[in-house]
Amino acid sequence: MEMYKLVRLKEEKYESFLKEQPKSHFLQSYAWGELSKVKKNLTPYYLGLIDEKKNIVATALLLQKHLPLNYCYFYCPRGYIIDYENEELLTEMTKQIIKFAKSKKAIFVKIDPDLIYKDYNYLDEEQPLPYDTNKIFENLKKLGYKHLGFTKNFETMQPRYTFRIDLNQSLEEIESHFSKTTKQRIAKAKKLDTYVEIGTEKDLKEFYHLMTLTESRKDFVSYNEDYYDTLYDILNGGENSKAILFLGKVDIDKTIKKIKENLKQVNNQISILPIDNLSKSAKNKLNELTKQKENYNQEIKKYEEYKKEYGNNLTLSAHMIVEYADKAWVLYAGNHNILTETYVNYYTYEEHIKYCKEKGLKVYDQFGTIGDLSKDNPRFGLHEFKKKFGGDYIEFLGEFDYVTNRLMYFIFTKLVPFYRKRIRNKSKKEIENEVKNTK
Repeated sequence: MEMYKLVRLKEEKYESFLKEQPKSHFLQSYAWGELSKVKKNLTPYYLGLIDEKKNIVATALLLQKHLPLNYCYFYCPRGYIIDYENEELLTEMTKQIIKFAKSKKAIFVKIDPDLIYKDYNYLDEEQPLPYDTNKIFENLKKLGYKHLGFTKNFETMQPRYTFRIDLNQSLEEIESHFSKTTKQRIAKAKKLDTYVEIGTEKDLKEFYHLMTLTESRKDFVSYNEDYYDTLYDILNGGENSKAILFLGKVDIDKTIKKIKENLKQVNNQISILPIDNLSKSAKNKLNELTKQKENYNQEIKKYEEYKKEYGNNLTLSAHMIVEYADKAWVLYAGNHNILTETYVNYYTYEEHIKYCKEKGLKVYDQFGTIGDLSKDNPRFGLHEFKKKFGGDYIEFLGEFDYVTNRLMYFIFTKLVPFYRKRIRNKSKKEIENEVKNTK
């Protein structure tokens, strides 16, 4: 039997192996480990499994979360970089990782492999997978990993569902899978002379502003401005990863000029109608043109007011995508509360899809959606929006914990959450009583 050894890897060796693997992910990158250290207070370990000839055969980014009493747990984002179908290799990797985890007094090791459980194309047809997921699933359980269930929303460390576009297709084929409304909205954005450009570090403040507007509108809170600044700096600090800002903008003067051209055409059409002797169809045509004229005049007035308040060049959408190896992920997207009828958000998505295709990347990932598709799900609108771009609807296998200390795992995953919930409920009740007593 071949002998293997788990070693710590320096950035160059770690990255050179990782980037060559077909399932490499930015969440496994050296840069992401450094960001986790700086902004999340996690300790990253860049580990490699080497064979007798000192060839790297598997790697793992382990993020150590420190707990009271010198305990900890490890999270391995998107799992090990390994051939999961190679049972001998997976067994050895597990053995070595768990040995390492125990040496650090870890309670458990969490993995969420980038392994697809189900894949549906834009027509909702299930696609064949390049590996036997059920066999891998059973083997992981046999090795001692505890599956945490087929969750449907965002209960896990990373989304269990996403939309992915295969960039090996031609751009024409990719865009043909866009929904009809998406194509119409992109066309409208272009007709209004909106535009998309790649931003720089100086645009991060504007990006953060749009993120805060989106968060308040959607009722969630993510990160502060410093987090995005640090993320951008670290991911762009080397050669292995890249964070790119796409800014969807409107030049109000150009848009007003475009509307005025449309208004002129309407006025010309009205002027040639025989006003004194209108047929029924001509009257209908006149009514339609009059409404268009009113709408155009209202739009001109609205844009002029926005220009006074915001200036001429206004950023309506700001998206951050992460490029790593041969893939890209739409990590964050912020949108303004105004001028949503320009559909710049749709146009911005189209532009970064085109960018990724032209760069020769192979996968474009929208990084997260839901599995619970009931219409009362608050995330259903997000799901429907992402679906409009025609990507494959992907379901991942999910999270697994390898428990190394059963008692502490029970305390950490069952008793502590229960205690925290009781404290929250108690505090809520105390507040309610205080309110009653002040009446």
